[in-house]
Amino acid sequence: MVDPFLTASELARAIRGRELSAGDVVEAQLARIAVENPRLNAIVTLDAAGAHERARAADQALARGELWGPLHGVPFTLKDSHSTAGMRTTVGHPSFEHHVPVEDGAVAARLKAAGGILLGKTNVPPLLMSAQTDNAIFGRTSNPWDLARTPGGSSGGAGAAVAAGLVPFDVGSDMTGSIRIPASYCGVFGFKPTSNRVPGTGHIPPLPGTPRLERFMAVSGPLARSVQDLELLMRVLAGPDGRDIEVAPLPWRDAAPRAPRSLRIAYLTAFPDVPTARDVRATLDRVVDALAGEGAIVEERDPGFAVAALNEAWRTFMPVLMSAMTELMGAALPAVPKDAHAASYVDALRVLDRRDALVVAADALLADFDAFLSPATIATAFPHRPPRTPIPVDDAQVDSRFVDHYLYPWSFTGHPAVVLPAGLGSDGLPIGVQLVARRYGDENLLAVASAVSDLIGGFRARPVHS
Repeated sequence: MVDPFLTASELARAIRGRELSAGDVVEAQLARIAVENPRLNAIVTLDAAGAHERARAADQALARGELWGPLHGVPFTLKDSHSTAGMRTTVGHPSFEHHVPVEDGAVAARLKAAGGILLGKTNVPPLLMSAQTDNAIFGRTSNPWDLARTPGGSSGGAGAAVAAGLVPFDVGSDMTGSIRIPASYCGVFGFKPTSNRVPGTGHIPPLPGTPRLERFMAVSGPLARSVQDLELLMRVLAGPDGRDIEVAPLPWRDAAPRAPRSLRIAYLTAFPDVPTARDVRATLDRVVDALAGEGAIVEERDPGFAVAALNEAWRTFMPVLMSAMTELMGAALPAVPKDAHAASYVDALRVLDRRDALVVAADALLADFDAFLSPATIATAFPHRPPRTPIPVDDAQVDSRFVDHYLYPWSFTGHPAVVLPAGLGSDGLPIGVQLVARRYGDENLLAVASAVSDLIGGFRARPVHS
């Protein structure tokens, strides 16, 4: 019997060593999906026949001494925003309900070339524009830890699928926290790489045939059950593809393992004026205490810039972005953004100038520290509710716009960020913490994350209730 919670790295080793067959692994994952997915609605398109065929071919190739790559025979799913040849890519929007791409995007192509077996696609909100995962085509996705709560968004189906053992990994996308919110809410690892380390070719948005909405915030990255898997997957995903010209010709490099006692960590338990639950603050403090107890240097600092200055730059940026979205996506938008108004090229240049100053300030801090540590989300996963309505934080109802306030700063500046499971709150739900490092320091960030994760416990599966 195949353990559904084996990591991608463990499965890859077992298949290469002929301890497991790709066919057995795929069959076990499909059986798990059949039992668990009906209550979660995490996987919305499933190609069981194609997966079986690919698994047979993988096993036959291995019998001939052929190894396709580091993911040979390992099954996976993809967020329903990555183009997949012959498999529909709906982005959760009715206008794309029957959209079947003719070619793979960069993410799908690279994972397949590395030997992975695509099982299907995971659910998203319409055009990825929500911190919850629900749409008119497939309906709502629920959190494996509590079906009455959201898994987050927009990579909510991905987070739920990985947390529930339906697949060892998924690749999501993140513009203001769409990988990291589900990672925190579902208790898995989520990685937002440095801007433009992974090609965006074939990702929707932008809508096919339209210009890119922006060039430094939207990124693709993995969700998995170990830091080792994040590193394995980034080796496959990173680097130019000849089509996304923003991706630098920067190879993925080896990073030396780190021990907690060697780390220098700056941290902030809570950002000013960001409502943050008691359990979240206490979890962050426990992580800090654990690091200090192992000999790490930990210092309470701001993230290199005043949070108020970041928020002011963001308020200037949003109307520019919303204006572009309204013009380029028009009627396809789930709702017309209230901040949308005409924005000039000069407006954009002014925003970028302010962003430059924030990036320089953050990099100055991170030149002296291995990483910056903060909460990932303001509270544990909130109950399903209508969009843009308040969410509970301790005893208060808080504006839902605060959900991503620990996350979007690093999207805006382009820094790599990783969310780690850090335990459970008093409600029994997962709490994540976030580590951030200098731009293009992705490899070192994951080495730091591995040391921290080993110290604080790593992934845990939801307890089985009778």
